[in-house]
Amino acid sequence: MGRPSRLGDEDRSDYGRALDEVIASPEIRLLLERSGIPGGRLRVRGLAAVERTTSAADAEYRRYAALRRRARGGRQDAGVSPLSGPGDQERPGAGVLAVLGVLTPVLAAVAAATFLLLGYGLRFAEALPALAGTLVGVGWFSLVVAAVTALVSVVALYRTAAKQSADGTASVPDRSPAVEDAREVWLAALRDRGIRPFLLQELAEAAATASGPGEDSSSRFSSPAFAGPDFSGPDFSGPGFEGSGFRGSGRPAPDGSEPSR
Repeated sequence: MGRPSRLGDEDRSDYGRALDEVIASPEIRLLLERSGIPGGRLRVRGLAAVERTTSAADAEYRRYAALRRRARGGRQDAGVSPLSGPGDQERPGAGVLAVLGVLTPVLAAVAAATFLLLGYGLRFAEALPALAGTLVGVGWFSLVVAAVTALVSVVALYRTAAKQSADGTASVPDRSPAVEDAREVWLAALRDRGIRPFLLQELAEAAATASGPGEDSSSRFSSPAFAGPDFSGPDFSGPGFEGSGFRGSGRPAPDGSEPSR
């Protein structure tokens, strides 16, 4: 089969709903109650393992994606968007034109305000009348450029938004019965062969991990070597403690001889 198909964005919502349906099933709910694991944590694990679980229903997904692509006239699925964003931004120079469309009105307006202030300031001070007239003329010209470029940018933005809205509406037609049937077959295979076995394995591993530390911690503080009735303390009557000023416990030695005094 090769490498499993990667889910599109619109299919990830279907995957999330299928995951919620499996978690809400009586079998999984019962295991969650027994193990004490939160359902939200199990859902996060299921979302993180999307590539692993969807590979079990890859054949059904390929069929569903092919029928959906054929119903849309061979166009790319709407959920798989280009890396550069929506629209025609992949064309060379489209990004530069968009930047210029935004910056040109702003820079022209700033230049117009600067030239007009300087020009009318010189006129008010009655200094350098030739330079003042030139600055006023350049300022008004920059203001006209700012107004025209702002109008062009607004019109271009409106047309782009209208085109993308029309494309988005046309790219999600009503699903045909064949596409709907293929989708239901894929979701059923995804739940039964992909998501449910994965969740059962996660719950089994979590239960095994939770039972291990409990046994260790209980045995750590109830060792028979230290909690038995025959334990009375450390033995200082060995050969290394003879003559050191310590006295034995007073109990007979295991061989029946008297302890040293």
